[in-house]
Amino acid sequence: MVLLRRELGDVLREERQHQGRTLREVSSSAAVSLGYLSEVERGEKEASSELLGSICGALGMPLSEVLREVSTRVAITESLTAPVTLPVAAASVVASAA
Repeated sequence: MVLLRRELGDVLREERQHQGRTLREVSSSAAVSLGYLSEVERGEKEASSELLGSICGALGMPLSEVLREVSTRVAITESLTAPVTLPVAAASVVASAA
């Protein structure tokens, strides 16, 4: 099962690391405690929309871009874990023909 908070945390962490910034720098800019930001990045805490807005602002990244990336990752994961469907209708036709 896909956990939205985990995907969101991964996107935020990857962007922070891409920028070469520390948790301390981003937490200070976002006015969020270092521990809480760390928990959000690890997918352990659900971030409110206000908190996400602050983190995105500190990263200089639009919230819509973060959500788009999370949505893409969720879609990929869903496609990889989609259940295999069996051709039930075809089996019924074969059974009734016998």
